[in-house]
Amino acid sequence: MNAKKLYLGTMKFCLYKLLLGIATVLISAVLFAVIVGIFSLFGDGGTGIGLIVWLCATGIVRFFLMHYAGYMVKAGHIAILATAMTEGRIPENQFETAKTMVKERFLTSNVYFAIDKLVGGAVKQLQRMVGKVGNLFGAVPGVDVVVKAGQLFIDISLGYVDECCLGYTFVHKEQGAFKSAADGVVIYAQNWKPLLKSAAKTTLVVILAIVLVTAASFALIGGLFSLFNWNILAAFALAAMIAFAVKYAFIDSWILCKTMTVYMGLAQTTQITFDLYGKLCNLSAKFKELFDKGRAEPGAAPAYAAAGASYASPAPNTEPAAGSVFCGQCGGKNDRGTKFCASCGAKL
Repeated sequence: MNAKKLYLGTMKFCLYKLLLGIATVLISAVLFAVIVGIFSLFGDGGTGIGLIVWLCATGIVRFFLMHYAGYMVKAGHIAILATAMTEGRIPENQFETAKTMVKERFLTSNVYFAIDKLVGGAVKQLQRMVGKVGNLFGAVPGVDVVVKAGQLFIDISLGYVDECCLGYTFVHKEQGAFKSAADGVVIYAQNWKPLLKSAAKTTLVVILAIVLVTAASFALIGGLFSLFNWNILAAFALAAMIAFAVKYAFIDSWILCKTMTVYMGLAQTTQITFDLYGKLCNLSAKFKELFDKGRAEPGAAPAYAAAGASYASPAPNTEPAAGSVFCGQCGGKNDRGTKFCASCGAKL
C-alpha cells in the first residue's frame, strides 16, 4: 500500500487533527480579546503585558489540547497506518478500532507518554551523532554552519521516525510495548540511510509548504487586524497558529504516511543479524532506559536482544561470561583471548 492510499484512506484523522487545531485558534482568539482588552485599559504598557500573558495562556491551552486530547488521535492514526501497512488494508470503523488498539497496547495515557518520550529522545540523540562528526573538522572555517544546517536537515527529514517506531509496537503484540519500541528504534538505526534518503525528498516540500501557509495566513489575519488598528504582533501569532493547525492536520500527516510506508516496508524485511542494542545503549541514555524497561517487562526478550543485554545493560549482580567475548562488528561469540572474530574476521 502506497503513501497516497494511506493518506486518503485515513483522511478522517487529518480532519480530526484540523478540528483540534481550529479549537486552539478559536480559544486563543477569545483569550486575546479578553486578556489584551483588560490590560489595554492600563495604557500602552498594559497592552504589552497583556500580550505576554496571552501568549503564555495560549501556550498552556495548546499544550493541554494537543497533549491530552490529541494523543489519542495521534496514537490512533499511527496504529491504523501501521496495521494497514502490515495487513495491506485499512481497518473499518477506524476511530473505534484505533481507540481499542491504543488502549490495549498502552493501557493508560501515562504509559504512552513515557514510551513516546523515550523513543523520541532516543531517536534525537542518535541523530545528534552527526554533530560529533562535525566536531572533527572544527578547525575548518565555516564548517560549524554546514554542520548545523546538516543537523537541521536531518532533524526535519527524520522527525517522523519516532512515530514509526511507535507504529512498530502495534504490529508486534507478542511482546511488551517497551520491548517493541526498543526494537523499533533498532530497526531505524539499521536502516537510517534509506530512511534519510526517502525523507530528504520531502523535506524541502515541507519547508516550502510551511512558509506559504504562514505567509497566506498572515496576509489574511494581518489585513483584518490593520482595519481595526490591532497589534500586528498578535496578528502574526494567530497566523502562525493557523499555519500550525494546517501543518499538524495535513502536512504532518502526509509526511507520516510517506515515512511509515518506507519504515514498515524495511521493518518487515530487516533481519537484525548483529547486535546494535549495546551500541545504542552506549550512544543514547534514552535508549538505554527504554531497553532496560523492556527487559523488565514480563515475557521472553527477542532472541537478537540477548547479546545486547549481556554487556550493554547487565542485570543486577550478574557477571558477564568469563570465557567469552562478543564481536563489536557482527555480535558473534568468541573465546576470550581470541584476536580475530571467527564469524566475520574483524579484529577483537
